[in-house]
Amino acid sequence: MPRALLIVNPQASAVTPQRAAGVAAELGDVEVVWTERPGHATELAREADADAVLVFSGDGGFNEVLNGVRPGLPVGFVPGGGSSVLPRALGLPRDPVAAAVRLAAALAEGRTRTISIGRVNGRGFGFAAALGFPAEVVRRVDELGRRNGRRPPDRSFALTIARELLERRGRIEPELEVDGEPASFALVANGDPYTYFTRLPLHFAPEADFAGGLEVVAPRNVRPAAIPRLFLAAAIGRRAGGVLYRHDVDRVVVSSVQAVPLQVDGEDLGDVDHAVFEAARDALTVLT
Repeated sequence: MPRALLIVNPQASAVTPQRAAGVAAELGDVEVVWTERPGHATELAREADADAVLVFSGDGGFNEVLNGVRPGLPVGFVPGGGSSVLPRALGLPRDPVAAAVRLAAALAEGRTRTISIGRVNGRGFGFAAALGFPAEVVRRVDELGRRNGRRPPDRSFALTIARELLERRGRIEPELEVDGEPASFALVANGDPYTYFTRLPLHFAPEADFAGGLEVVAPRNVRPAAIPRLFLAAAIGRRAGGVLYRHDVDRVVVSSVQAVPLQVDGEDLGDVDHAVFEAARDALTVLT
């Protein structure tokens, strides 16, 4: 049986000592290490002396691991967050123990695939990034604070989006340029779905594929009448009108006169006025 390291983030929404024990039991002979601070998962993945690295966390912990793991070392993602977009988008069940069963079989049989990851200003991301309004929403949710160290649930994101749109009277003015074209905000996807609202997948970039380059979705000028169309298109997986799309790209530059929030995989990276998004094709080996 291959030697594996299991990195566990105790701050992830669905992680408990009991669930971590259940996941470890299904994975078999694994070394279990708990993270102690932000960035610790990146360090542990970078220093891993194992045949595979598995991580039981939310999307923030997954992002840390993919930014640290050495090329070619298989990685398995066990859903432990409120959304856990990356493992679900890769086809794993939402239940962590059920996902561990699948990953244990993949580990024993050596079943892997390589996927692309995205990078923005050098920071890797697994499934999605955003610049402008959507990243502002992530920041506002983080400002609500964490109960017992855990992030607020999905309904907090929905309420925050509604509140922010009401404050703006349903208008998001063009404040970005995507390769020179005006846009209200920018979503950049590495795979589909872009995210989930509880069990509902949201396909803002329905043509995104983990085997390809990046997908860019940038509404040109958001007005109240456009908002229902944007969310309906995401729910049914269709392109929406009035939106700039870029398909399977290796590089795109997004700029703003004024610095705006940037997020990757649901993690706030601060304000930037210039973001270079790049596809790193076949950069990550995942258990599948």
